[in-house]
Amino acid sequence: MPVATVEPAGASPPAAAGGEAEGQQPEQQNTWKNVLWRFFSMYIMISVIPSFFRGKQAPVTTPDGKTAPGHASNMWPTGTPFDLYLYTSTEEIFDLSSSSLLCHFPELKMGEWYDGEEKNGQRNFLATIPTTVDLQNNGTMYLHIVATRNNAQLNPQHPQYNKHDIVVHSRMWTRFKKRKIESTTNLLTGETKNKIEGAEDGEIISYWHPNLTISMLDDQRVWPVGQQIPPPFDKWIDIDMELMQYKPILYINDYWELNSDLIAINDTVKELPLNVVYSPISVFYFQIYEAQKMQKQWNSMLGVAEASDEENDIVKRTMLETNPYILGVTIVVSLVHTVFEFLAFKNDIQFWKSRKSLEGLSIRSIVFNIFTQLIVVLYVLDNDTNTMVAISVCIGLVIEAWKITKVMDISVDMSDPVLGLIPRVSIQDKSSYAESPTKAYDKLAFKYLSWVLTPLLVGYAVYSLLYEEHKGWYSWTLSMCYGYLLMFGFIMMTPQLFINYKMKSVAHLPWRMLTYKALNTFIDDLFAFVIKMPTLYRLGCFRDDIIFFIYLYQRWVYREDPNRVNEFGSSGAHPEGVPEDADITSEGKVISPPTEVGEIEAEPKTEEEKKTE
Repeated sequence: MPVATVEPAGASPPAAAGGEAEGQQPEQQNTWKNVLWRFFSMYIMISVIPSFFRGKQAPVTTPDGKTAPGHASNMWPTGTPFDLYLYTSTEEIFDLSSSSLLCHFPELKMGEWYDGEEKNGQRNFLATIPTTVDLQNNGTMYLHIVATRNNAQLNPQHPQYNKHDIVVHSRMWTRFKKRKIESTTNLLTGETKNKIEGAEDGEIISYWHPNLTISMLDDQRVWPVGQQIPPPFDKWIDIDMELMQYKPILYINDYWELNSDLIAINDTVKELPLNVVYSPISVFYFQIYEAQKMQKQWNSMLGVAEASDEENDIVKRTMLETNPYILGVTIVVSLVHTVFEFLAFKNDIQFWKSRKSLEGLSIRSIVFNIFTQLIVVLYVLDNDTNTMVAISVCIGLVIEAWKITKVMDISVDMSDPVLGLIPRVSIQDKSSYAESPTKAYDKLAFKYLSWVLTPLLVGYAVYSLLYEEHKGWYSWTLSMCYGYLLMFGFIMMTPQLFINYKMKSVAHLPWRMLTYKALNTFIDDLFAFVIKMPTLYRLGCFRDDIIFFIYLYQRWVYREDPNRVNEFGSSGAHPEGVPEDADITSEGKVISPPTEVGEIEAEPKTEEEKKTE
């Protein structure tokens, strides 16, 4: 293989191929929960699990300061000068005769953190590798990283060859993955943008990643011989029993490699770029990166579903592109988001469980929420989403269905089944809703709402049919409804605003639940600024804020009234609960119950009578 050309250090890396699909709708909450989970798993892998394998520590030095017998030290002390070579080959085992030199980093030192042009310990090379016919047809290419000290000879046949002066780390750099071609077409024309000439769905093709980061770990600890070395060092430390020493760890850091940067190799690719970076690595970061690999192993052993490549890229890109201070603040805020989410769920259940009167509440919105949640469940199942996400939306559907039992009277008649088999189900509005002006206001609000939603639904359906691709008519129906709800679903919160306006009251609303949800909405706004997403989707995160601010305005306009009944069936004048025989006006005010027969309510005394007394 010919030697690749080497460009000056500091040149910009090549443009990433196959970038993120435009218009992708990221999931802010899931992204930050993944970040939190990764930090937690790092702690478990680094601190907890190694404690199960750590043996008893014995004295490691003699009184004169030398390494005690039975302990191995690093062959290359801190400050040891060495050279770094990068070779390419089609062979898995490094052989100088069959390898081609790609680049060379001279005069490096162990533990040198202020090397390079920018004094940050880094060296950079940008290389271009010509592709061969074998490589274009799913061939393999290996990278061999070789570190040498004392001007060591790489040829084993040379008389001055010393294996202790050489550290070699090899890695197959071509990666093989199944090609996934979306089987979607335009339902009207039958054409597709996903068609690739000569490509088949599921075929194995080779990929190339244009970024390579090489690190040398300067770890001068001594390890007890004959005892278990804790992970992750146990896979890297190989003790030479003759010298009682071990070679340093030459590490390829591939954690920050994005799957979106992978380049598919085919006969049209004439050369492959490779941005080579050398930088030292500390023990702390080495453990963090290795903990991620251990996490994948444990997940596979425990049967835990792995995150997709797209989800991993979103998490990595978020940590790479976000200011560290903002990242720390956002992680803390995301913990608060989880707490608020739980409290909103708790208060929502408590509100509907203890609700006595439905006056002032939009029951049609609750019924419509079941339809929207059902669309979300079907859409998630149709698109092979993560199992945890599917379980979450299914639980949401169950909760919405449970609410129906609280806002409507549902009865099952077994004596008169439909077609002689199916029990007849009767669903009726509760009296507190049907006999109040709320039902008329709710019906009127949805009437006005239909004038707005129907044209939007028809327009979006036509747009989706003309310009988007789908698996079939069923998938088109689900994706059209889901996309429509995602864009215009916030409008369904407006009927409650209309009812509040007509009743001139907001005392019937579940304010605790609304407050927690509003706080979560503000946190989502923070995520919208931090996570990379399309501008229109970012602006869409602020539409729920408008609705909540209108709620706050209504709460300010419609002042509190001690005779107005709140969501728990009590009022300021009746903190223990409104009497069952009390009359409640359409505005939610309590009229005292009539006195019993025979009781004569005393008339208030006049001022003259009070003076006389």
